[in-house]
Amino acid sequence: MRIVFLGTPEFGVPSLEALIKAGHQVVGVFTQPDRPKGRGKKMECCPVKICAMQHEIPVFQPVKIRLESVEDLRKLQPDLCVTAAFGQILSQEILDIPKYGTVNVHSSLLPKYRGSSPINWAIICGETMTGVTTMLTDKGMDTGDILLQKEVDILPEETAGELTERLAQIGAQLLIETIEKMESGCCQRTPQNHAEMSYYPMLKKEMGLIDWQL
Repeated sequence: MRIVFLGTPEFGVPSLEALIKAGHQVVGVFTQPDRPKGRGKKMECCPVKICAMQHEIPVFQPVKIRLESVEDLRKLQPDLCVTAAFGQILSQEILDIPKYGTVNVHSSLLPKYRGSSPINWAIICGETMTGVTTMLTDKGMDTGDILLQKEVDILPEETAGELTERLAQIGAQLLIETIEKMESGCCQRTPQNHAEMSYYPMLKKEMGLIDWQL
């Protein structure tokens, strides 16, 4: 299957590597532009770009994919697009390009914890269980039909970083299983129960400040 992968942070790397290992033809990778990091403000590549370059996959880094890269994506003629923490909203024009649609690997048990930081918020809210969902992307914010889900216990004292690493590996496995079911025509789509949804905003640095008077 011809696949275009869209992702940015470390969470997306296992999914990209799993696609390559499974023998899929990853014809392009879209990721966020390089940004300055650290005290020296040195420009750094994101983990997904580094992985793509190691496998000699063409990389595209639009500031806004829906404005800059619609034709780039169309020229790649993907059968399927896969997103994993890409960080940009896809327009309907983009979603209409791949023949089989766009599958998103989301690190929560949808419809709970929609949004950009579901792992952190699950821990902040004291959850004892979370998981990964593969869903068919639509124009909403994590509102598309659920394809597969895998539940995971949140371990005592587990940090968001540690949980992210675990869920990234589980998400990669779930992605390959999802694509296999799609290819065989037996992947069921389950509409989300929007009455049960929860959404949390993007984390900001000031949220991590500790009030030592408390």
